[in-house]
This record gives sequence, structure tokens and C-alpha cells, in this order.
Amino acid sequence: MTGTASDDLPEALAGIVDDFRAMPERQRLELLLEFSRELPPLPERLATQHDRLEPVAECRSPLYLIVEVDPPATPASPIRLHFDAPAEAPTTRGFAGILHAGLDGLPAADVLAVPEDVPQRLGLASAVSPLRLSGMAGMLFRIKRQVREKAGVPGAR
Repeated sequence: MTGTASDDLPEALAGIVDDFRAMPERQRLELLLEFSRELPPLPERLATQHDRLEPVAECRSPLYLIVEVDPPATPASPIRLHFDAPAEAPTTRGFAGILHAGLDGLPAADVLAVPEDVPQRLGLASAVSPLRLSGMAGMLFRIKRQVREKAGVPGAR
């Protein structure tokens, strides 16, 4: 493969992946915790409508998410990501923080083009359990499915 582990990712997400890959393993965990602390809180309007959020069953800790697509809801429309995860679940929150920082505000089509192997590209495989990486993959899967449905992408299920 030519290029880097991030040359096929949107710019913000590519920068995050590159930052992780450039660090020793111990510092990667610290960076993950930093993303955990930076995850924005769930907006009040959604906190009172928690049933609109989708649970991510692959996560070991309770995590819920919702994707909103800016009108007019086309593949070019920006998406907004919202997550709800407990403070005592820093790994789960960290993965949500990475996806928020890397994808929030991007056009729907760009989000749909993100490869499914992003969790593995972070270089955390020996630092966190495979189940935790599966949780991040589950988040990305649900984000992309909601984007397809809400942005009016043909073939959405």
C-alpha cells in the first residue's frame, strides 16, 4: 500500500489517525482519554427525547447515538453527531469522541465513504480489547446506516 494509513480518510479523521499512529502505545491510551474528555455533552433537546437515540449493542458500556442531517437532507448535507455515554466509560467515550471530532459537520457522502477499518487504524489493538474495537466499529456502522436513511441515499435500509 502506498501513502499512509489515513490517506483515504476525511481530513479531520486522517489527522486523528495519524496522531495516534505517531505515538508510542502508552501515549495512544492517553490520547484516547483526552478524546473521552472532549466528547460534547448530549444537547438538552435530545436528553429529554432519549428514545430517539440508538443504542450501540457492541459497546461494553451503554452508548447511544443519533445522526442529524442538515436540511435539505441530501448526500451533500452536513451531518451532526450526538452521543450519550457515561463518564465512567472512558474508552467508549474516547471512541465516540474520535468519531465526533473526525466526522461531525462533514457532508453525508464523505461520511459514507469512510472505510470500516478505522478502529484498527488507530494502533490500539494491543492496548484495548477486541471487544472495545468492535464497539467503535458498531458506532461507525450505525452512523453510516443513519446517514444513508436520513440523507436520502438510494439503497438505504
